[in-house]
Amino acid sequence: MGRLVVIDGLDGSGKQTQTALLSWRLEQQGISVKKITFPTYTRSSALIDLYLGGELGALDEVNVYAASTFYAVDRYASFCQDWGRDYREGALVLTDRYVTANIIHQMGKLPKDRWEDYLSWLSDLEYTRFALPRPDLVLYLELPIETASALIAQRYQGDEAKKDLHERNLAYLRTCYETAAFAARRLGWRMVHCGDGAGGIRAPDDISAQLEEIVKQTLPL
Repeated sequence: MGRLVVIDGLDGSGKQTQTALLSWRLEQQGISVKKITFPTYTRSSALIDLYLGGELGALDEVNVYAASTFYAVDRYASFCQDWGRDYREGALVLTDRYVTANIIHQMGKLPKDRWEDYLSWLSDLEYTRFALPRPDLVLYLELPIETASALIAQRYQGDEAKKDLHERNLAYLRTCYETAAFAARRLGWRMVHCGDGAGGIRAPDDISAQLEEIVKQTLPL
């Protein structure tokens, strides 16, 4: 079997950028990388599009387990159609978001005393019933809420209409920050602090170099 490395973080934390940079760094050293991203925004993510567009109801109206399953099915379809064979043949798979994103974005909708139950339910659904591979390493891009929110606003040039159901809700982003910290402690995610201490974000190459070092220290390549 291959190895699976996940990069995750709040919206605005630079997941897409860091996935691309880390992939490039590893490939420059002759390491073959299969790079993927979630959601896939293909036919298998049609329900995700409805959910993020607010067509299934407000953020607090959509059933947590239903929303989680939308994303899980998209991952299952992607594994079957896109990267499952590569993984089984020994490839290093690098993914922008994974099962981790359900934990970050869905678990916080539940009371804290149900978080452990949710983790058990999600693990059973995605890793046992859907038989998706467990990550060998999760790299979590930690970024202060205020910085992440400012970067999201910058991305859309202040146009609130362009934000999805998650991005437009600051209180929700704060909860996601809390669930991610909980999961990092509980599940052993590697926390990478991306803030520059002055309300901004560290240079992308600086962050990428740290991610590369962690990968090399953790996995045999």
